Amino acid sequence: MSLHAHHSLRPHSRGPSASPASAPPPPPARPGSINYGNVSGQPNYGGFRAPPQSMGPPPGADPQLWQWFVSVDADRSGAISAEELKQALVNGDWSQFDLDTVKMLMGIFDTDRSGTIGFEEFSGLWKYISDWQGVYRHFDADRSGSIDGHELQRALSSFGYNLSPALLRLVVDKYVPPTEYGTPGGITFDRFVRACVVIKTITENFQRLDTDHDGWIQINYEHFLKVRGGGN
Repeated sequence: MSLHAHHSLRPHSRGPSASPASAPPPPPARPGSINYGNVSGQPNYGGFRAPPQSMGPPPGADPQLWQWFVSVDADRSGAISAEELKQALVNGDWSQFDLDTVKMLMGIFDTDRSGTIGFEEFSGLWKYISDWQGVYRHFDADRSGSIDGHELQRALSSFGYNLSPALLRLVVDKYVPPTEYGTPGGITFDRFVRACVVIKTITENFQRLDTDHDGWIQINYEHFLKVRGGGN
């Protein structure tokens, strides 16, 4: 499956929420469209692989969206598992989404906690990924098809997160995937989304504890682990 599209991450009420109804919509970016590879010299930004043809959609369902859903539902169970989602999602370089990102997406959109994603839940996931593609495309200033440290800093700053150089370096080191030759590359689409969502989650957790808004909190070890559990 291969998708491309846009959404916004900012602290407090300005940031994307963790629930599907208001799932972290990426920040305002130039309108994007769904592409299935390089078009007119534009880099491929990743998403869903192109779907095969299949049976018609149920009444009221968007035909194209239903086609995508059926293509992901490999075992034809009527719902999508984490493994099926992982097999279906690819980055612009055709690498699969990593498991942590897939688990994050399942956690956001599996609203009935069934362990799978039905068609209605998939509709929200589709839009979410399409929106994030627009954000990724917007901040890929050099059109390399990946996000480097400077581009990540601009993205996070635009969402309201101004990280110190040292902290930004830690984030880049964590989310840049290893390459075949061991040389640092750029941040792939799946890891960019996860990095932004994790930073948003950690920031919101901190802000809830920073009741006097002085940028400092005091917590014990157990409380720290509970708070840290919100990020990956």
